[in-house]
Amino acid sequence: MPALTVGFDLDMTLVDSRPGIAAAFRALTARTGVPVDADLAVSRLGPPLRTEIAHWFPPEQVESAVLAYRELYPAYAITPTLPMPGAREAVEGIRAKGGRVLVVTAKMGRLARLHLEHLGLAVDEVAGDLFAEQKATALREHGATHYVGDHVADMVAAGVAGVPGIAVATGPCSPDELRAAGASMVLDDLTGFPAALDGMIQLAWE
Repeated sequence: MPALTVGFDLDMTLVDSRPGIAAAFRALTARTGVPVDADLAVSRLGPPLRTEIAHWFPPEQVESAVLAYRELYPAYAITPTLPMPGAREAVEGIRAKGGRVLVVTAKMGRLARLHLEHLGLAVDEVAGDLFAEQKATALREHGATHYVGDHVADMVAAGVAGVPGIAVATGPCSPDELRAAGASMVLDDLTGFPAALDGMIQLAWE
């Protein structure tokens, strides 16, 4: 029986980064003069940053805009970000059972770590700059037994990694969309995670 090792997505799964990301996009607009609808951008978090930037910048400016955004991010996006309801208790519940906690995210690893350190969410590993099927590589590498996320792409990642996908309906995807993408369990949010953990463990051993 493998050791309990739970992977989590970051944005809208463990942390509500919408206020911080919106602030970073507004700072990007101020720097570049290119208007970005920050509220629209944060309503569809999940895909890689380049995907969002490409909605606003011409192709030849996408890479420079990505670099500028990431340069601005620490000053604008970390402080306003909050833990999602139940995030601390979810992490603590896993540790109480002797488990390990991973974060596997589309965000750059160094920026993800800034969020985790600021909020005092202690995890064992962080793997960044990965999306959808790419996340499965990190999940396998670190021996994940489950993957928790808010996006259909997270459920795809779990499926490719061969582990149960635990969905939280706190992001842009509906419970029905998450189930259709292969979620083994759908929670309203992480407040229900500790009570559901025993059932999740059983899913991994079936």
